[in-house]
Amino acid sequence: MLYEVEVVADGNSPMDLNRVFDLLTDPRSVLRIVAPDPMGNDVWCEVVGWEDGAPCPAMAALSEDSGEGVIMLIYGGEDGIRLRPADDTSGWDTDASKQWGEACLMLGSDVEIEYAPTDWDYSQHPH
Repeated sequence: MLYEVEVVADGNSPMDLNRVFDLLTDPRSVLRIVAPDPMGNDVWCEVVGWEDGAPCPAMAALSEDSGEGVIMLIYGGEDGIRLRPADDTSGWDTDASKQWGEACLMLGSDVEIEYAPTDWDYSQHPH
């Protein structure tokens, strides 16, 4: 299934991205992942999609990547995704110093992920 990620750099994402991905699995809602922090250290992070200045669901799916083979694509809303260390209890905010935004993440296919339960209602639990 082809899926287009289009993000414009704004208050959340540091870069524009317009790219089509060939998804190999159905997307699933994700709560936490192991990802590089701004210093390049792999840490457990909470992740949300970002749209209209607010959190929305973040999704994960395996995808083909011409340069890397199979990757795990993490994507979110129109403004990308937002991450924070798993031990950070502050609210989601683009001004929060321990949080950072990305257009999307293309991680190794074996990345550690905590998926949302299948009956999870994001509107009731936006992290």
